[in-house]
Amino acid sequence: MAFFRPTSFSGLQTLWKYPMFWPVPRRQQLFAVIFHLPNRKHVKCFPFTTTSQSAIPVDPKATHMLTTKTRSKGRDGEEKEGRAREDTSSPHPFSLFSAGAAKRRSKNQEELLMISKKNGIRPPEKPLSVAEWEELRGEFKRISKFEEVMLEQMIKCNSSIDVAKSLLSMVAMRKGDISYNLLVKYLALCVRQEQMAEVYDVYDIMKVRFKTLETGAYSLLIKGLSGSNRWREALSLLEEIKKVMIPSKGNYGDCIKGALNNQEINLACELYHEMLAKGLIPNLDTLQVLFDTGKCVKDDQLKSELLGILLYLRENQLYPGEALMQSIKLWFESIPGEKWQGHLTTIKNSGKCPVCNQNLEAIHLSQEEYNALKEKIIKDVIQGTDTFRKTTPQELKEFQNFVENHPPYDIVIDGLNVANVSNKRSQSQTLLDVVFHLAQQNLRLLVLGRKHMLTGSHSWKRHIVAAMQKKADFFFAENVSEDDPFLLYATLHSGSHCKFLTRDLLRDHKACLPDNLTRHLFFKWQRGHQMVLSHYWPGKRIKFQPILTYNTVVQTTGDTWHIPYDEQLVERYSYEVPTKWLCLQRK
Repeated sequence: MAFFRPTSFSGLQTLWKYPMFWPVPRRQQLFAVIFHLPNRKHVKCFPFTTTSQSAIPVDPKATHMLTTKTRSKGRDGEEKEGRAREDTSSPHPFSLFSAGAAKRRSKNQEELLMISKKNGIRPPEKPLSVAEWEELRGEFKRISKFEEVMLEQMIKCNSSIDVAKSLLSMVAMRKGDISYNLLVKYLALCVRQEQMAEVYDVYDIMKVRFKTLETGAYSLLIKGLSGSNRWREALSLLEEIKKVMIPSKGNYGDCIKGALNNQEINLACELYHEMLAKGLIPNLDTLQVLFDTGKCVKDDQLKSELLGILLYLRENQLYPGEALMQSIKLWFESIPGEKWQGHLTTIKNSGKCPVCNQNLEAIHLSQEEYNALKEKIIKDVIQGTDTFRKTTPQELKEFQNFVENHPPYDIVIDGLNVANVSNKRSQSQTLLDVVFHLAQQNLRLLVLGRKHMLTGSHSWKRHIVAAMQKKADFFFAENVSEDDPFLLYATLHSGSHCKFLTRDLLRDHKACLPDNLTRHLFFKWQRGHQMVLSHYWPGKRIKFQPILTYNTVVQTTGDTWHIPYDEQLVERYSYEVPTKWLCLQRK
């Protein structure tokens, strides 16, 4: 039997010349893949339907039936055209908006990659014939999702589009159709390689074939179309998503890039502000494109927008990576009529910039700021409704009375958190070492623990706990209670001098705060008061991460800007800060 190799996955063009040969249900639409026979000029067509496992079909009762034309060029350069009609078939409709759709999709991808790794499946380097694919498939006949696994590997290995087309040729020959999942995976490969003719063809089929798509397909199409001359259609897809859910920051970012690439700066700024209004934090590469667009451009409105981005980074304690930092530096140095110079530097513990000798903002809160933050945390975090899922009003009241009946503390310790920093000693011995180390400095200590620490066990020996109680006050909460509300309350109640010791990030509590200003104050307070045990050698050395005296956020005096940035986008805990800064001076 002769085999066929696809020329273009405009192979997904719709053809209607010979519908009588296939007993297709009334609600299905025929599609065809176009192939060239080797060394022949004529075209062989194999019809197939595209079944959906993750899409909602077009309403069959709609009065305005969609039609579209898809065009592509074959190897001989001849333009081919097919007409697509509406489709109403969807054997297993899957709503874009059902809960957990993205999680299921991600889980499915992981499963496919695990299957391929376990069975040693790797995509071929060159297109295979139908017979060759069938032979290869036979070698892995125990794998029920061979085609999906293979396409997932093609995406991972960034295989040639022609290899993927040859696989779809085999699927169309064997099954008479190509499933929705395979179509989306093929689309992912096309988008990754910027094969725009292929993206157009798949999109033109999908928008006629399906009324709505799941989030993965929408995101792929937005990403693909936004970088093309059909970028405005990505905006239409964004609007479709917005009808029922909030688009992702990636969706907005792709549309913003599309607008900027086509000099639609006002539109890009509108999309940016719309994204912020929906509570989405932009990707750093989105911000980078905005700064790159502003280079050497004399536009006061755009300049205001870019300075606003820097203030946004400040308010949300966000740090640019090296690429964005370089774009910010180049933008400042290119502003017409202004003479900015940028230098990269490291700020020492003194808080003074070695380039401009400017002192950075102090991290300490004013008394007014401290009182406002204390009131907000007690109201919105400690007394908030979420707290009592993890403790009880009675227990919290008991703790408040305990704290008020003791003098202010210098350090509040999260006992279990500290006890678990090392597996070389028992929990009780680790905590004892830290408590004794701090007690030697004549500090008043409060240790927050759980009642199971009093039961006497291998991890919590009674005589060790008793020894610690001679050096520090202890409050033992119920075993199911969470320490954080107690930690925050005791530290704030003791005054602005009091520190707290834990490696916890406190992200959940920051999220409970009602506005950006309060969250900024909380972050600033956390940085200035959180002690972190950075090194612990049992019986030898205990070292704490230094608490800086200056605030590590974007800051300006008007004639200077200081911007902390992450080297190579390293992962950090929220209590860790970058040490590298961009210093910008106007000469």
